[in-house]
Order: sequence, then structure tokens, then C-alpha cells
Amino acid sequence: MPRVLIGVWALLIGVVFIMLGNGMHFTLIGLRGGIEGFSAAELAIVTSGYFMGFLSGARLTPQLIRRVGHVRVFAALGSFMSAGLIAFPLVTDPWAWTILRILVGFCMSGIYVTAESWLNDAATNETRGQILSAYMIAQTLGIIGAQGLLTFGDPQSANLFIGASILVSVSFAPILLSVSPTPVAEVARPMPLKELFVSSPLGTVGIFMLGNIYAIQSGMGAVFGTQIGMTPDQIALFIALLFGGALLLQYPIGWMSDRVDRRKLIFSLAALGAAFCLTGWLLGGGLWLFMAVAFLAGGVTTPLYALFLAYTNDNLTPEEMPAASGGLVLIFGVGAILGPLIAGIVMQLMGPAAFWLSLAVTFTVIALYSLYRMTQRAAMPVDETESYLGVVPTASPIAVEAAGTWAAEQGDEAAD
Repeated sequence: MPRVLIGVWALLIGVVFIMLGNGMHFTLIGLRGGIEGFSAAELAIVTSGYFMGFLSGARLTPQLIRRVGHVRVFAALGSFMSAGLIAFPLVTDPWAWTILRILVGFCMSGIYVTAESWLNDAATNETRGQILSAYMIAQTLGIIGAQGLLTFGDPQSANLFIGASILVSVSFAPILLSVSPTPVAEVARPMPLKELFVSSPLGTVGIFMLGNIYAIQSGMGAVFGTQIGMTPDQIALFIALLFGGALLLQYPIGWMSDRVDRRKLIFSLAALGAAFCLTGWLLGGGLWLFMAVAFLAGGVTTPLYALFLAYTNDNLTPEEMPAASGGLVLIFGVGAILGPLIAGIVMQLMGPAAFWLSLAVTFTVIALYSLYRMTQRAAMPVDETESYLGVVPTASPIAVEAAGTWAAEQGDEAAD
């Protein structure tokens, strides 16, 4: 593994710094929005703005790269993102923040596409799985580390936003000074949604619902913490635990995924997620209970994303996987846009504890639909399924396609 990472260490360090800045800004939105008196519904719109921009960036960045090259696109998007982060404390208005979030989401998605195309170009058939795993770990560690950095400043000032902007700006140095602008970012045209649904109904519905869950957790978690009176340090820990659970549980869930019927595992994880969130809703009021629920509910969310990708690939040919990956990222993005809007309205009407209720209901839908699908299609033999790779929800279509390619290659090797 260390040998594999020698050629991509600068990219991975840059990704960690980018995620430190982006992770700080994600939590800061909820913290500072609460201080400014924004309602849950207003902050939900702000949150959804990020995913609107992210989805647009995933579609448009490959075209920009083909026109002007990786380095120019990366530098331009990074500059705009850094400027956007500094602008948040200057214009404390929900609509202005929504526009800034769209900008930051667009830039962040484009940065992912650019970095992931460099990583994919650096990988060989033998090293792709290890490089992608290291990349996903770097992303998650960056988000968790960002929460620790939030404890060193006051969210009422502009300092933390400035710090996030500096981290994003610094991240470009190791990347731009160490990589070649030669690879081309090619993203397959997304498979039509109807065709994708016919191929894998559970994968399609599940990834849409999971987009709801991920966006509610990452975007509305700080809003929930602010509204129930958590301190900034407690909110930072709360968000860190959402992602920390995923980091620790990803491997054991992946190990099980390659050995059991994936639909049963999807059902079990979704049912556990629903039970954890219902516990938070029904027994709300204890700080450490919320922390435990965050760790467990977050712990099943990210592995479920990779699980849905693997399950969908099980029902496709290797030639169909790239197009299906684009379709799944699109569906996930639409779910991520709608999730916070729904949760924000529910929290506005029922109070902050409805944060857990929104998550519980969505997890329950996934669990029930997976049960239904088990009655409609026979289980695929475990030895015929594609390999599982721990892809995180923040990945662009480039990484998702690369993971699908790796899974197909592993399947072919196993068959030989």
C-alpha cells in the first residue's frame, strides 16, 4: 500500500486540506445561521443550494476540462470557492447564502472531478482499488478533522470562514505542483432513469432515499444542534461522530457485503438506521444519547451508499456500469436536494427533534422497499456478485465509474 501511494501522495494531501475547508464550512452554515436567526426552513434551502451546485458541477466540469485543461479549471474553481467561503460572513442573508452555496457546491464538485480524473489516470488495474480506498479515507478524515478545527474559533466572527478559505487555497499547492495536466475527464452519459430502474429498482430507489438521508445528516445536523442548545464544540463533535461511525463501520460492512445477499444486508442496515433515529426522536434530551445515535446512524449511511452501487452493478454488464454510475449520481443528487427541504419544513412545524423523525422515516422506506424487492427477484449467488469498494457519497461520477471498473475487473479475475 505505501508503495502505491508514492505517486499520488500530493493529491491525497491536497484532498485532505480541501475537505478540512469544506467540512468546516458545512458545519459553520448551521452554527452561524442559528446565530443570525435563520429558521430551519431557510437553512434547509441554503443546504439544498450546495447540492444543486454539486450536481451541476458534476455535469459541466468535464466539458470545461476538455476546453481549457485540468490546471486552469482546478485553479479557477478553487479561487471561486475560496472567495465564496470568505463572503458568507459578509452577507448574512439566507438568499445570498443560497447563491453562495450553489457556487461552493459547483466548485467543490468540479474540484472532485478534476482530482479524481488525475487519480484514476495514475491508477493501474492492480492499484485502482487501493488508490480509491485511500482517496475515500482521505475525504472522510478531512471532514472529521474539520470539526476539530471548529473548536479553535468563534462562529460569531468571520475567523472560521477565513480559516476554511485559507485551507482550500493551501490545498492547491501540493496538487498543482505535482501533477500533469494530461488526463482527460471522460464521464459516460447517464443511463436513462427508466432503464436504470428496470435494471435495479432497489438500487435506484435506495440511492435516491439515501441522498435524502446524507444531505439531512450533513446539512441539517448542525441546525438541529443549534436549535436544541448544543454548544459549538458539542455540535462539532456531533458532526464528527456522524462521519466517524462511517469510517469505522465501512470495512466490516464491506466484508459482509461480499459474503451475503446484499438485499438482506441493505434491509438490516436500513432497519438499524431507522431504529437508531427513532431512539433519538422518542428519547430525545440526552446529549450523549444524541452523540451515540449520530455515530450509529452515520455509521450505516455511507456504507449503504457503496452497497447500493455494488448491488446495482450486480445486475449490469461491465459495459453498462459507467452509464449506470452517472445515473445513480444524478438520482442521489436529486435526493440530496429534496431531503433538506423536506426535513426543514418538518423541523419548522414539529420542532428540532423532527430531524431524527425525518431520518427514521427515510430509513424505514428503504428497509420496507428492500423487503418488497426480495419477494420479486431471486437472490444472485454470492460468487457471481461484483466486489464492494467503499465509495463515499461525496465522490463525483469519475470515482464512481472507476469503482465500477475495479469491481468488474475483480469479478473477472475471480471468474478466471
